[in-house]
Amino acid sequence: MPRTTTLVFAGDSITDSGRDRDDVASLGDGYVSLIARAVAEGGETVVNKGISGNRAVDLEARWDDILAAGPDVLTVYIGVNDMWRRFDSDDPTSSEDFEATVAGLLEASRAAGVERIYLIEPYFVPVRDDQVAWLDDLNPKRDAVRRLAERFDATLVELHDAVTAAAAEHGAAAIVPDGVHPTPRGSEIIADAWLAAYAATADAQKVGSA
Repeated sequence: MPRTTTLVFAGDSITDSGRDRDDVASLGDGYVSLIARAVAEGGETVVNKGISGNRAVDLEARWDDILAAGPDVLTVYIGVNDMWRRFDSDDPTSSEDFEATVAGLLEASRAAGVERIYLIEPYFVPVRDDQVAWLDDLNPKRDAVRRLAERFDATLVELHDAVTAAAAEHGAAAIVPDGVHPTPRGSEIIADAWLAAYAATADAQKVGSA
Protein backbone atom coordinates (compact mmCIF):
# COMPACT_ATOMS: atom_id res chain seq x y z
CA MET A 1 0.00 0.00 0.00
CA PRO A 2 1.49 3.40 -0.98
CA ARG A 3 2.31 5.85 1.79
CA THR A 4 -0.31 8.53 2.43
CA THR A 5 0.77 12.13 1.84
CA THR A 6 0.08 14.33 4.86
CA LEU A 7 -0.86 17.95 4.20
CA VAL A 8 -0.48 20.19 7.25
CA PHE A 9 -1.84 23.74 7.32
CA ALA A 10 -0.46 26.18 9.91
CA GLY A 11 -1.88 29.64 10.39
CA ASP A 12 -4.33 31.95 12.10
CA SER A 13 -8.13 32.27 12.16
CA ILE A 14 -8.45 32.04 8.37
CA THR A 15 -6.94 28.57 8.60
CA ASP A 16 -8.52 27.66 11.96
CA SER A 17 -12.02 28.58 10.73
CA GLY A 18 -13.82 27.24 13.78
CA ARG A 19 -12.20 23.82 13.94
CA ASP A 20 -12.60 21.70 17.09
CA ARG A 21 -9.11 21.78 18.58
CA ASP A 22 -9.88 18.71 20.70
CA ASP A 23 -10.46 16.67 17.53
CA VAL A 24 -7.38 16.15 15.35
CA ALA A 25 -9.64 15.28 12.43
CA SER A 26 -11.55 18.56 12.62
CA LEU A 27 -10.81 20.89 9.71
CA GLY A 28 -13.17 23.79 10.39
CA ASP A 29 -15.45 25.20 7.71
CA GLY A 30 -12.98 27.28 5.70
CA TYR A 31 -10.47 26.80 2.91
CA VAL A 32 -8.74 23.80 4.53
CA SER A 33 -11.96 21.79 4.49
CA LEU A 34 -12.50 22.69 0.84
CA ILE A 35 -9.00 21.53 -0.02
CA ALA A 36 -9.56 18.28 1.88
CA ARG A 37 -12.63 17.55 -0.20
CA ALA A 38 -10.79 18.33 -3.41
CA VAL A 39 -7.86 16.00 -2.67
CA ALA A 40 -9.88 13.23 -1.00
CA GLU A 41 -9.70 10.89 -3.98
CA GLY A 42 -5.92 11.18 -4.01
CA GLY A 43 -5.71 9.73 -0.53
CA GLU A 44 -4.02 12.70 1.10
CA THR A 45 -4.44 13.19 4.84
CA VAL A 46 -5.21 16.81 5.77
CA VAL A 47 -4.36 18.28 9.18
CA ASN A 48 -5.50 21.74 10.28
CA LYS A 49 -3.13 23.44 12.74
CA GLY A 50 -4.58 26.95 12.51
CA ILE A 51 -5.26 28.90 15.70
CA SER A 52 -7.27 32.10 15.68
CA GLY A 53 -5.30 35.23 16.51
CA ASN A 54 -1.89 33.76 15.79
CA ARG A 55 1.02 35.86 14.64
CA ALA A 56 4.36 34.56 13.42
CA VAL A 57 5.73 34.48 16.98
CA ASP A 58 2.76 32.36 18.07
CA LEU A 59 3.52 29.84 15.35
CA GLU A 60 7.12 29.85 16.51
CA ALA A 61 6.05 28.97 20.06
CA ARG A 62 4.17 25.87 18.86
CA TRP A 63 6.23 24.88 15.84
CA ASP A 64 7.38 21.59 17.36
CA ASP A 65 3.74 20.56 17.66
CA ILE A 66 3.09 21.47 14.04
CA LEU A 67 6.08 19.49 12.81
CA ALA A 68 5.00 16.58 15.02
CA ALA A 69 1.98 16.22 12.74
CA GLY A 70 4.43 14.82 10.18
CA PRO A 71 3.88 17.08 7.18
CA ASP A 72 4.96 15.88 3.77
CA VAL A 73 3.45 19.09 2.44
CA LEU A 74 3.47 22.07 4.79
CA THR A 75 1.45 25.22 4.20
CA VAL A 76 2.18 28.35 6.22
CA TYR A 77 -0.40 31.15 6.09
CA ILE A 78 0.43 33.96 8.50
CA GLY A 79 0.86 37.72 8.53
CA VAL A 80 -2.41 39.60 8.80
CA ASN A 81 -2.42 39.57 12.62
CA ASP A 82 1.18 40.79 12.57
CA MET A 83 -0.34 43.82 10.85
CA TRP A 84 -3.64 43.99 12.76
CA ARG A 85 -2.21 44.04 16.28
CA ARG A 86 -0.45 47.30 15.46
CA PHE A 87 -3.80 48.99 15.00
CA ASP A 88 -6.07 47.30 17.54
CA SER A 89 -3.55 46.71 20.35
CA ASP A 90 -0.63 49.09 19.67
CA ASP A 91 1.56 45.99 19.41
CA PRO A 92 3.34 46.20 16.06
CA THR A 93 5.55 43.63 14.40
CA SER A 94 8.15 45.01 12.03
CA SER A 95 8.46 43.40 8.63
CA GLU A 96 12.07 42.54 9.52
CA ASP A 97 11.05 40.69 12.68
CA PHE A 98 8.21 38.98 10.84
CA GLU A 99 10.54 37.79 8.09
CA ALA A 100 13.18 36.58 10.55
CA THR A 101 10.63 34.61 12.57
CA VAL A 102 9.07 32.91 9.55
CA ALA A 103 12.55 32.18 8.19
CA GLY A 104 13.31 30.33 11.42
CA LEU A 105 10.16 28.25 11.01
CA LEU A 106 11.10 27.33 7.47
CA GLU A 107 14.67 26.48 8.45
CA ALA A 108 13.36 24.16 11.16
CA SER A 109 10.95 22.59 8.67
CA ARG A 110 13.66 21.88 6.12
CA ALA A 111 15.87 20.47 8.89
CA ALA A 112 13.00 18.17 9.87
CA GLY A 113 12.85 16.83 6.31
CA VAL A 114 9.81 18.67 4.98
CA GLU A 115 10.39 18.78 1.24
CA ARG A 116 7.34 20.65 -0.03
CA ILE A 117 6.39 23.98 1.51
CA TYR A 118 3.67 26.39 0.43
CA LEU A 119 3.56 30.00 1.62
CA ILE A 120 0.21 31.77 1.25
CA GLU A 121 0.44 35.50 0.71
CA PRO A 122 -1.56 37.42 3.35
CA TYR A 123 -4.29 39.75 2.12
CA PHE A 124 -6.28 42.63 3.54
CA VAL A 125 -9.20 44.53 2.03
CA PRO A 126 -9.82 47.90 3.71
CA VAL A 127 -13.51 48.26 4.56
CA ARG A 128 -13.16 51.68 6.21
CA ASP A 129 -11.40 54.74 4.87
CA ASP A 130 -8.98 54.81 7.81
CA GLN A 131 -7.88 51.24 7.02
CA VAL A 132 -6.40 52.07 3.62
CA ALA A 133 -3.17 53.11 5.34
CA TRP A 134 -2.99 49.71 7.04
CA LEU A 135 -1.73 48.30 3.75
CA ASP A 136 1.46 50.27 4.32
CA ASP A 137 2.13 47.84 7.17
CA LEU A 138 0.98 44.68 5.38
CA ASN A 139 2.69 45.20 2.03
CA PRO A 140 6.25 44.82 3.37
CA LYS A 141 5.14 41.57 5.01
CA ARG A 142 3.74 40.38 1.70
CA ASP A 143 7.10 41.20 0.15
CA ALA A 144 8.79 39.22 2.92
CA VAL A 145 6.66 36.18 2.14
CA ARG A 146 7.72 36.42 -1.49
CA ARG A 147 11.38 36.62 -0.56
CA LEU A 148 11.04 33.68 1.80
CA ALA A 149 9.38 31.58 -0.89
CA GLU A 150 12.35 32.18 -3.15
CA ARG A 151 14.93 31.72 -0.41
CA PHE A 152 13.53 28.40 0.77
CA ASP A 153 12.41 27.11 -2.63
CA ALA A 154 8.82 27.13 -1.42
CA THR A 155 5.73 27.54 -3.58
CA LEU A 156 4.13 30.98 -3.28
CA VAL A 157 0.33 31.04 -3.30
CA GLU A 158 -0.57 34.53 -4.48
CA LEU A 159 -3.80 35.72 -2.93
CA HIS A 160 -3.97 39.45 -2.16
CA ASP A 161 -4.78 40.60 -5.69
CA ALA A 162 -7.38 37.88 -6.24
CA VAL A 163 -9.25 38.66 -3.01
CA THR A 164 -9.02 42.40 -3.63
CA ALA A 165 -10.39 42.01 -7.16
CA ALA A 166 -13.25 39.78 -5.99
CA ALA A 167 -14.17 42.26 -3.26
CA ALA A 168 -14.14 45.09 -5.77
CA GLU A 169 -16.39 43.15 -8.14
CA HIS A 170 -18.85 41.63 -5.68
CA GLY A 171 -18.50 43.87 -2.64
CA ALA A 172 -16.41 43.20 0.43
CA ALA A 173 -19.45 41.88 2.32
CA ALA A 174 -19.69 38.97 -0.12
CA ILE A 175 -16.01 38.03 0.16
CA VAL A 176 -14.39 39.40 3.36
CA PRO A 177 -16.90 41.44 5.39
CA ASP A 178 -14.30 42.73 7.88
CA GLY A 179 -11.48 42.81 5.36
CA VAL A 180 -9.88 39.60 6.68
CA HIS A 181 -12.26 36.76 7.54
CA PRO A 182 -13.67 35.15 4.41
CA THR A 183 -17.23 34.17 3.65
CA PRO A 184 -17.74 30.73 2.07
CA ARG A 185 -17.18 32.45 -1.27
CA GLY A 186 -13.97 33.98 0.03
CA SER A 187 -12.80 30.61 1.31
CA GLU A 188 -13.33 29.20 -2.18
CA ILE A 189 -10.95 31.83 -3.59
CA ILE A 190 -8.26 30.80 -1.10
CA ALA A 191 -8.78 27.08 -1.71
CA ASP A 192 -8.77 27.54 -5.49
CA ALA A 193 -5.52 29.51 -5.35
CA TRP A 194 -3.86 26.82 -3.22
CA LEU A 195 -5.16 23.96 -5.36
CA ALA A 196 -3.92 25.65 -8.53
CA ALA A 197 -0.46 26.03 -7.00
CA TYR A 198 -0.53 22.43 -5.76
CA ALA A 199 -1.51 21.10 -9.16
CA ALA A 200 1.15 23.18 -10.92
CA THR A 201 3.80 21.89 -8.54
CA ALA A 202 2.67 18.30 -9.08
CA ASP A 203 2.78 18.75 -12.85
CA ALA A 204 6.29 20.24 -12.63
CA GLN A 205 7.44 17.27 -10.56
CA LYS A 206 6.06 14.85 -13.16
CA VAL A 207 7.92 16.68 -15.92
CA GLY A 208 11.11 16.72 -13.87
CA SER A 209 10.96 12.99 -13.23
CA ALA A 210 10.07 12.05 -16.81
